[in-house]
Amino acid sequence: MYSSAFIFEPGEYDEQFYFLDNQIHEAAASVNGFLGRESWESIDGKRKNAIYYWESMDALKEFSRHPKHIEAKRQYTKWYKGFHVVISEVKHSYGDGKLEHITPNDRAKNS
Repeated sequence: MYSSAFIFEPGEYDEQFYFLDNQIHEAAASVNGFLGRESWESIDGKRKNAIYYWESMDALKEFSRHPKHIEAKRQYTKWYKGFHVVISEVKHSYGDGKLEHITPNDRAKNS
């Protein structure tokens, strides 16, 4: 399993941003191997993080080549003050079992 975290500082959004943002989410969901998405915002609202989870690196790469994703990348300076992407391989995940999450609960497998 892999995750791609898109960390960014929001700028000014317009109608085109919201339209394209929705299309990107739909494009991600259409990729075989897409597992889900979650997002976070810093307490002060200055940074946001959209995390996508993928079954494989091939699925993540397929999404990265999607025309809507490429279109958004070309126009990012219109909507973001800056961004940083972190691609990670999920080796382990666990919890107390009371919170559902996209990643598997490794502790539940071993009990």
